Amino acid sequence: MEKYAIIDVETTGLSPKLERLTEIAIIIIQDGQIIDEYSSLINPEKSISYRITQLTGINNKLVQNAPKFYEIAKKVVEMTDDCTFVAHNASFDYRFIQAEFSRYGFDYQRKVLDTVKLSRKLLPGFRSYSLGKLTAQLGIEIKNRHRAMGDAAATAELFQLLLQKDPNLATLNMRGLNKYLKKEILDKLPNEVGVYYFFNEKNDLIYIGKSNNIYQRVISHLNNTSTRKAMEMREQIAAVDFELCGSELIALLLESDEIKRHLPVYNRAQRRTAYQWGIYSDINSQAYHSLKVDRLLENENLITIFSSKRAAVSELERLTEEFSLCQKINALYKNSGACFYYGIQQCNGACVGEESVEDYNQRVEKLIAHYQYDKPNFIIVDTGRNTQEKALVFVENNIYKGFGFVSVDELDQPIEVLKSFIKPYSNNRDVASIIRGYLKRKTPEAFIQL
Repeated sequence: MEKYAIIDVETTGLSPKLERLTEIAIIIIQDGQIIDEYSSLINPEKSISYRITQLTGINNKLVQNAPKFYEIAKKVVEMTDDCTFVAHNASFDYRFIQAEFSRYGFDYQRKVLDTVKLSRKLLPGFRSYSLGKLTAQLGIEIKNRHRAMGDAAATAELFQLLLQKDPNLATLNMRGLNKYLKKEILDKLPNEVGVYYFFNEKNDLIYIGKSNNIYQRVISHLNNTSTRKAMEMREQIAAVDFELCGSELIALLLESDEIKRHLPVYNRAQRRTAYQWGIYSDINSQAYHSLKVDRLLENENLITIFSSKRAAVSELERLTEEFSLCQKINALYKNSGACFYYGIQQCNGACVGEESVEDYNQRVEKLIAHYQYDKPNFIIVDTGRNTQEKALVFVENNIYKGFGFVSVDELDQPIEVLKSFIKPYSNNRDVASIIRGYLKRKTPEAFIQL
């Protein structure tokens, strides 16, 4: 029977690269029952901040005589051997433990299950899926919140409930899959960020995807029988390959480039319809900056792109309201005379010549700036594929040049040296959208302006 290691850790902060473990708890479940437990404080070999102490109750005095991680590492490996790693918001705990092992040159790999994702699937309808709120709604008591064993015990009880809902939630039924697809191949897939590739019996590349957890995403494909297309593809998958990326941004950029170069059969329709519409800027006969929605064209006045006309029009309507622009100038109001917004004092009268061209155009230029890079020349420094390297993304004169990897020791080299680590990739609308979107959603580890 499948064995599960329910794990919770406490840390000195949020970054696995910079912070350390202060406590770990492991609960082993087999056949739905707890068969073993372990917990220990850990000396993080660095100071614990007052903020963390307030949250966890773990202070510097409490851990000063606790074992260092290398002293308990063997215990962690042995207890979790042949187990699926289970945690609530699993990527946090898993990456911290991987980072600790990586400091001693050990590559810690386990299959991973996240009880947050499982709960959303098997227990739909809850307002929150945070551990504290979800367990409270389910009547599960957390006896020592924000301590490793207290949180691990609550997660274990939650996981037992999920197992009752679906005893096969972590297993893959090979029935109905391609006879050439071997389970050993799937078991070797990493729980890491990267790009994965599906091949058929003839070794033709049929699909390319990106995921923050390659193993889980591939398994989800193989378990997917929701549509005819999904079932057709899963039956053709005879082999799986992958490339680790470290950074989600690198994975997004690599996936986009690989799909455009290889045009896998199960990606073509997706990419062909992915971006069909855009918002464009122009100058009308009265010299006002106008915006309009149109199908994608080779036009340098393109501001941003959308998957559908409806989405593009909806965004233009929102921007027109947010920046107090004129519906008529933006082709959102067809009647003669002033636009509707003018009547409710949302438009300042550009449609009837009451607002100066200069004032109006300044607001449009401010809007357009939201869709451009803040600086034309920069290098993004992000997470590498291991603790000894960083990922680099290079943009020059607002044009994406490519990405690469550099060792941590060489990161302080002159810019021209850093550029030499960049592998050239094509610039296009997709990658510009990917980079801007990523920078709006997340903060990279570093940002070098050139």
